[in-house]
Amino acid sequence: MASHSDTLVVFFGATAGANGGKLGSDERELILLVWQIVDLHENKVGKLHRTLVQPDSVDLSEQCKEETGLTAEELCKAEPLESVLQQFHQSVSAELKSLGRSSYTLCVDGPLLIRQVLHPEASKKNLVLPECFYTFVDLKKEFHKCCPNAGPVKDLTLLSMLDYVCIQATVEQEAGLREVKDMVLLILHVLADPYNHKFSAFETVNYKFESGACKTEAVDSETVIRARGLPWQSSDQDIARFFKGLNIAKGGVALCLNAQGRRNGEALVRFINSEHRDMALDRHKHHMGSRYIEVYKATGEEFLKIAGGTSNEVAQFLSKENQMIIRMRGLPFTATPQDVLGFLGPECPVTDGTEGLLFVKYPDGRPTGDAFVLFACEEYAQNALKKHKQILGKRYIELFRSTAAEVQQVLNRYMSTPLISTLPPPPPPMVSVPVLATPPFITTGNTRDCIRLRGLPYTAAIEDILEFMGEHTIDIKPHGVHMVLNQQGRPSGDAFIQMKSADRAFMVAQKCHKKMMKDRYVEVFQCSTEEMSFVLMGGTLNRSGLSPPPCKLPCLSPPTYAAFPAAPAMLPTEAALYQPPLLATPRTPQAPTHSPAPAFAYYSPQLYMNMNMSYTTYYPSPPVSPSTVSYFAAPPGSVAAAVAAQPTPAILPPQPGALVRMQGLPYNAGVKDILSFFQGYQLQADSVLVLYNWSGQRSGEALVTFPSEKAARRAVAECSNIPLSGHPIHLACCE
Repeated sequence: MASHSDTLVVFFGATAGANGGKLGSDERELILLVWQIVDLHENKVGKLHRTLVQPDSVDLSEQCKEETGLTAEELCKAEPLESVLQQFHQSVSAELKSLGRSSYTLCVDGPLLIRQVLHPEASKKNLVLPECFYTFVDLKKEFHKCCPNAGPVKDLTLLSMLDYVCIQATVEQEAGLREVKDMVLLILHVLADPYNHKFSAFETVNYKFESGACKTEAVDSETVIRARGLPWQSSDQDIARFFKGLNIAKGGVALCLNAQGRRNGEALVRFINSEHRDMALDRHKHHMGSRYIEVYKATGEEFLKIAGGTSNEVAQFLSKENQMIIRMRGLPFTATPQDVLGFLGPECPVTDGTEGLLFVKYPDGRPTGDAFVLFACEEYAQNALKKHKQILGKRYIELFRSTAAEVQQVLNRYMSTPLISTLPPPPPPMVSVPVLATPPFITTGNTRDCIRLRGLPYTAAIEDILEFMGEHTIDIKPHGVHMVLNQQGRPSGDAFIQMKSADRAFMVAQKCHKKMMKDRYVEVFQCSTEEMSFVLMGGTLNRSGLSPPPCKLPCLSPPTYAAFPAAPAMLPTEAALYQPPLLATPRTPQAPTHSPAPAFAYYSPQLYMNMNMSYTTYYPSPPVSPSTVSYFAAPPGSVAAAVAAQPTPAILPPQPGALVRMQGLPYNAGVKDILSFFQGYQLQADSVLVLYNWSGQRSGEALVTFPSEKAARRAVAECSNIPLSGHPIHLACCE
């Protein structure tokens, strides 16, 4: 527009849900638009227009019905938003022409109508808004400039502004007309003496999000949010579209990655100021497609950890602005830049040839199989994405849209040096804690005497896990519960538990798999201490087997404990019983000076929290045991006496009976089929446990509990190799 000073178009709207200060917070659609022209040169007003808008859903909230007086029947007869916006643009243009004016600017009572309603709704409906909706005047901010003593902008309302300048509010019954008339009165008043106000603070809405590298400067925490629940394939442009109407800082979208370098459904977003950040928080649980997105406050430090880059190589790669970035994954380790350029072909030329390629490598220079590629335009990027899962060498290559923040995050993750070798020496002892007779060392091995709990509620505590385990808590090793935390120190939904034997771990995994905890089912898998240690160090454990952590380091040896002279006896508390986690630096043991006295070791709680290794997202919590004295190993000396004085809680006795394992079952065999197979043995339904594999499918095996060992052996002798649905069943007694 040539000038913004010719004309104002006073603009008002209402939605089918919340209005006023909560306008747009509930994602409801526009149902009413009202506008009127004000000539700033002649101080004249034009015709008042009021138009209904037909929403996709005519379900009106009670607040809306009360404030607007509209009904569903009226809205069903109205035009859709696209037609109404065309009518608005044509009407205003014709009226301006009759007044001899060439340009206009919208004037609204606060930014919510434009930023929180109109732009998000148009984006969801794929409507192209006219240029006039990208610039507007906020009447509250203009009034505050004119009358600074009227109070802060956020506290101003239309009625309070009218009262301040002693203007009587309009008496009007129809909603929308009343508000527009009051706004026009206020504008004309501040244009006249003694104010003679000039409207000059024009706000803009960004046409598109500008990607780019984030500068490692301080970031105001009042401008950053965390979005959670994003589809894994979301790009920075998709996230910017979710926040359409709000201005995101350049390069202000940082997609978060998990320990394996894959997107975890979260992103940190930086806005240009705190006002836009606060409006973004009001979009909590708004929808991106069919998924609702959670929006929370975040800090500038969190944003810089994800988006800030320190590598000169990354900075040079991202120095070319306005480029499309594609991530390639699964490249052969022997792939060269020429191989990648040949794979992409002439239909999608890479910016500056090999200079537009960035291979991701480990600190020792070995390739990871990932690379980032720059393209000059959207067309080239789209052509590259069409090669998703095509073959290079003997491997298929995955291609995804990427962002500058993801480039920095991936490079920082793989190329940073692990900090284990540079951990500070332990501080001098400050607290004496009794050492248990059986130290809770995590010794790695292939014995599958551990279980992994996956899918825990994020609010789950140790007590919830013990309740979930039920009668099997008596089989937990001392200090055998390990909660897994993410990089922010919050629960990851995983936990590891060390059991007394592999058989116990197997039984727990079968009986507790997909059992409910609170409102979620929890998956339970049997694993070894070696697998547990790898996961706690950042590796992955899934159906495909074990993947070591990115650093490729071997597991560290278990920590040892320094011994100190005897101290006054004290009863171990839950906090005192925490021992250093697996990743603690080993300590050289010292011989005790008084052999008859019990040995004591100290553990500095800071050690665990300071172990912030850059190559992994997951850290183990301090290992703990069930919180009853009977679960502890026998403590030494006077501590044992103190423990013995405590009342012994009741423990569930072991279940009577004998187990028989069935093998070779048809995969559709259920509990009723198994009970029929053992007809005459008087078994109950709860005596049968059908076993499942890691993928959640029946394994063809089952465990059956018989009332006595004699009955179990008789069943094995009589029923072994008898067919069930044509399948011979093998039976064996479990030791």
